Amino acid sequence: MSLKLSPSDYEIYIPIAEWIEKNVKEWLFTQRPLFKKLSAPIETVLNSLDSLFNLIPFPIAILIFIFFAYRTNGLKFTCLTVIGLVFIDLVDLWSESMTTLAMIFTAVIFCTIIGIPLGILSSRSKTFEIILRPILDIMQTIPSFVYLIPVVMLFGIGLTPGVIATIIFALPPIIRLTNLGVRQVGKGFKEAGSSLGLTKLLILVKIEIPLALKTIMAGINQTLMLALSMVVIAALIGAGGLGLTVYVALGRLDIGSAVIGGTAIVILAIILDRITQKIIKA
Repeated sequence: MSLKLSPSDYEIYIPIAEWIEKNVKEWLFTQRPLFKKLSAPIETVLNSLDSLFNLIPFPIAILIFIFFAYRTNGLKFTCLTVIGLVFIDLVDLWSESMTTLAMIFTAVIFCTIIGIPLGILSSRSKTFEIILRPILDIMQTIPSFVYLIPVVMLFGIGLTPGVIATIIFALPPIIRLTNLGVRQVGKGFKEAGSSLGLTKLLILVKIEIPLALKTIMAGINQTLMLALSMVVIAALIGAGGLGLTVYVALGRLDIGSAVIGGTAIVILAIILDRITQKIIKA
């Protein structure tokens, strides 16, 4: 006779999965029209950026990249940037790269709009920070592909749901670093502003945010890199761009297409990271 050491040995079973499937799933699907309306601003910005980036002729796009690369990193990096972008065009992945850039920029824009106010509010209220901290911890520890499940149920599949999943995944760094940057501003600066008759809002705008700007920019840089990594995973729910190229290639065991798609992603990541890093240090 074997010893019954675990609860499952006594044929005890909690039907959580069945309950979620029956109740939560049905509720999520009924709320989809509402969430579709909430996603309209994201869809508008995404479609606008995607159209704009794909309309810009290749030579003009190269000149734009050259300008930022040279201003931030000098001639050597500029030459490497041009070589990398020409490679992307020669392997016929320029359009996919522009779509990926549109997704990344859209995610970063909305992360900035949401994250900076939440970070400032966290720096102002200890209670709010205590409530928000475990939420951010959960957001940063959950595997990235898990975000796709509720997003698909609420928003469906496609580019916009992919960007929404990216926003959720990439949001924590900018909140945390905005909070940190504002908190690190010395009391002396704020007291000086108060002595000059500045209101709390003016102290925030004219003193705290400028002094915390480098830390906030570091948060934006981290958000951008996380957005790039998530955009690739978002291809699982029909998001386009380079992520879809890699995903389809792997599904077909087309190693060549997967390698060039992955290489294009690496090139974009290096260019964006180096440019934003130098902007932070400037």
